[in-house]
Amino acid sequence: QVRLVESGGGLVQAGGSLRLSCTSSGRTFSRYAMGWFRQAPGKEREFVAACNWSGGNTYYADSVKGRFTISRDNTKSTVYLQMNSLKPEDTALYYCAADDYGLGSRSEYEYDYWGRGTQVTVSS
Repeated sequence: QVRLVESGGGLVQAGGSLRLSCTSSGRTFSRYAMGWFRQAPGKEREFVAACNWSGGNTYYADSVKGRFTISRDNTKSTVYLQMNSLKPEDTALYYCAADDYGLGSRSEYEYDYWGRGTQVTVSS
């Protein structure tokens, strides 16, 4: 069983930055592809970013490409999401997810474990 805990959310003005972190329990973090998803009120959960086990391959939603960066530190069992140039439409609950032996997927159905989320609110 893997437990994922997100942190780093908060309230920020448009144009600002936040860095989200997601730390995993267990000792096999490097075998998981990791993803970030988000869900705004009244909307379905959507893909944000993903990376493979090493972080060498990364994938982004078009809406965040060029503004967000996913990275990971396997020695710390942590994946990060650096969010720059934030917009009010980025406001959502952000979840990290782990895909056992995955390659990094845009589909939430590929992920085996989920965190509880961290709230990001961007004011205009």
